[in-house]
Amino acid sequence: MSAAISTFRPSLTGFTVPMIAGLGAIFGFLWGLSMGNGLVGLIAGGALAAVIAYVLASSMENRGLGVLAASVLIGVIGLFLGGAGGAVAGAAMGAITGNATYWLSTGRYRAVLPPYASSKQVLWHHFFRIGICGAIFFFLIVPILIIIPLSFNAENFFTFTKAMLALQPEGYSTKHYSDFLTNPDWQQALRNSFMIAPAATLLATAFGTLAAIGLSQSHVPFRRAIMVVLISPMIVPLIISAAGMYFFYSRIGLQGTYWGVVLAHAALGTPFVIITVTATLVGFDRSLTRAAANMGANPVTTFFKVQMPLIVPGVVSGALFAFITSFDEVVVVLFLGSAAQKTLPWQMFTGLREQISPTILAVATIMVAISIALLSVLEYLRRRSERLRGLTPG
Repeated sequence: MSAAISTFRPSLTGFTVPMIAGLGAIFGFLWGLSMGNGLVGLIAGGALAAVIAYVLASSMENRGLGVLAASVLIGVIGLFLGGAGGAVAGAAMGAITGNATYWLSTGRYRAVLPPYASSKQVLWHHFFRIGICGAIFFFLIVPILIIIPLSFNAENFFTFTKAMLALQPEGYSTKHYSDFLTNPDWQQALRNSFMIAPAATLLATAFGTLAAIGLSQSHVPFRRAIMVVLISPMIVPLIISAAGMYFFYSRIGLQGTYWGVVLAHAALGTPFVIITVTATLVGFDRSLTRAAANMGANPVTTFFKVQMPLIVPGVVSGALFAFITSFDEVVVVLFLGSAAQKTLPWQMFTGLREQISPTILAVATIMVAISIALLSVLEYLRRRSERLRGLTPG
């Protein structure tokens, strides 16, 4: 199979050059839009990419050198058209164009498919991966990535300034982060979030773990119905849950109190703990608990000495999900909280509604960083859990 792939070479002028020209036309159109003339950018980008693809595929066999040459060439053009920012964008486009040229011209795009795959199958495979999945990834991730550089804007704007686009140092500043660290309103909201989220996480983890262990027992009556009720906060629209909690908590005196918000967030986080712990218990060997009981261990000792060490990845994963849910939640706290329980998302919502403050961008960037760190821990725990259960090699 590898020999067949290595000898396969698609047509240079009939396939590689037109495909790269189309890619260059897309890049040129986007660049032209930023400069006020998308049509000129489309034509120029397509023509330039076609020339680069023909030269690289026909006369430069060294892939690294060819990609470097394409990056430098388009980077220099970007430098003249858009300054330092244009140079960086041009170099990135050149690297993509160069790599795509060698990927197509050498036939490596067929390496992941069987040699008997038809042209339609090859087209659908790469269209699904690059087109559909790439578009989904783009629309999900790019709005988040845009926030990060905007949080360093030296001006009080929610848009990129000319100095920022040109990568000029005076266009960037950390003043919005300084405002977040020194403004008493933001600091009070941060303290409230770190007072509410850990308490809600602790309650959700305890209740959710116990519920998952109990519902995993086959002798529990109506366990499916109970499971549906317990995970309903994930299914019911949040505004309905918040309204119901408001009317219930106001009658028992918890509306507008610290523990009212904590209990509400614990109720929202418990389903995540139940699901993750239940998934971990699927691979749990029940004979271990029976063996511990035969050795004279009571249920509490069996849980902490035998069962808990094996399901701890699921417990911790659920706890992290519960923490994120509480830390990022704003609808319920708007219904149940008072000014004394104003959390960070509530303060951000207020800032957007009452006064447009770019400090929100700095706070959003910090929250994105926290979420990425927590999700990285979740991925590590998932892999560790699979190793412990023998699903993946150590």
